Amino acid sequence: MSVSIEVSEVIERPVSAVFTFYADNHVLNHPRWDPDIELWSDASEPLGVGSVIQRRNSRSGTPVEGTMEVVEFERDRRFGVLISDGAMRIPGRAVFEALDQDTTRLTVSADFPVDASMEEQLSTAMQRSLTNIKRMVEES
Repeated sequence: MSVSIEVSEVIERPVSAVFTFYADNHVLNHPRWDPDIELWSDASEPLGVGSVIQRRNSRSGTPVEGTMEVVEFERDRRFGVLISDGAMRIPGRAVFEALDQDTTRLTVSADFPVDASMEEQLSTAMQRSLTNIKRMVEES
């Protein structure tokens, strides 16, 4: 029982700007594009493979504490995490593709251990986040 979701958006900014916003500044910016998620980190060094981010997910109404472990970090190309929300484990990944010098395709995917009845709700939430990211990056 698993639902795989992938959403994509073309952003009119260079890949380095999109990666910096999404990956380098993930702790700061994730709650901006998805206000149901609160993130914090006690680490002083930049994010990279092995970094662990603390999180609180309030999407269902009852806050669920968890973590995000960075499992993939390839500058301007990939950012992957293993999300732990309570007992639920969710692998997530962002892929950054330079379409030209000033345009980036950002594709975000995740595998949720839920049944198919949740697919539309999860897909809508992920697309809303990606639309918010596009707006925020292009406005900056």
